[in-house]
Amino acid sequence: MADGRIAPDAAAWSSPQADAGLDRLFLQARTVRAWQERPVAPALLRELYRLMCMGPTSANCQPARIVFVQSAAGKAALLPLLDAGNREQTRLAPVTAVLACDLHFHERLGVLYPHQPQARSWFTASPAATRDAALRNASLQHGYFIIAARALGLDCGPMGGFDADAVTKRYFPGGRAEVSFLCNLGYVSPAPMRARLPRLPFEEACALA
Repeated sequence: MADGRIAPDAAAWSSPQADAGLDRLFLQARTVRAWQERPVAPALLRELYRLMCMGPTSANCQPARIVFVQSAAGKAALLPLLDAGNREQTRLAPVTAVLACDLHFHERLGVLYPHQPQARSWFTASPAATRDAALRNASLQHGYFIIAARALGLDCGPMGGFDADAVTKRYFPGGRAEVSFLCNLGYVSPAPMRARLPRLPFEEACALA
């Protein structure tokens, strides 16, 4: 288009995912706690981020920040900061992603949302407003992270159960960011898993207005 916009491919956008894709992303995907001894290539982590960052955020603010812990030394430093029940699955996972939100995300809006120079002011009325926007939009991106990982053939083990202050201080010092959760990445072990837990029915979780 003359103004630089790109017309979407309507047919591609309106086509639903094939059943196999839905199985991989949602219907057969599981939270994984047992892992194969199979490394995750650094190039795959880069591709994971490339996909994740394409998901929408308010004014393209992209506050999510990630540290991928994969070395033996890195794991040794991380494990004492976890609850005891999370340590072994994290030790065995090829990669543990520390997912956080950047509380100073607005500093990058001149690059990320250049056509609206005033965009920074939308998020800086107060520290509470800035933090709220950071948490909300990073949470969106962290959801995209899991879907992107599964789309690339990785299995995910998202988890809480860690000393949030200690993990934040170690991986995001200086008060710029706040850790939300951790996510182990790799390839599921063939060991049996328990049956999938129930989900709420539409009528209990949703309403039409």
